[in-house]
Amino acid sequence: MRFTLADMATGLQTSRMLLWRAASALDDDDADKVELCAMAKRYVTDTCFEVADQALQLHGGYGYLREYGLEKIVRDLRVHRILEGTNEIMRLVIGRAEAARFRATV
Repeated sequence: MRFTLADMATGLQTSRMLLWRAASALDDDDADKVELCAMAKRYVTDTCFEVADQALQLHGGYGYLREYGLEKIVRDLRVHRILEGTNEIMRLVIGRAEAARFRATV
């Protein structure tokens, strides 16, 4: 269980760091702001959904009770993987940016 909690904490912390980096790039109007925001959207929503799913698993049947709030978090995170461009679209945005960067160096 401690390994699971450690993995969950690591996922949340790395998500925060990437989100802050993307927000900083957006505020500073960096050239790679679109790619970083796409990375953050994809990574953060996927990782947080996995963390919420693990939390639900750790709580067992209680995780589905409204009193615990986990079921709402899982539902909300599922929607965020779709809103403002699906995570598959974010992968396309990232892939295009990486391909363009590679072509520019060759």
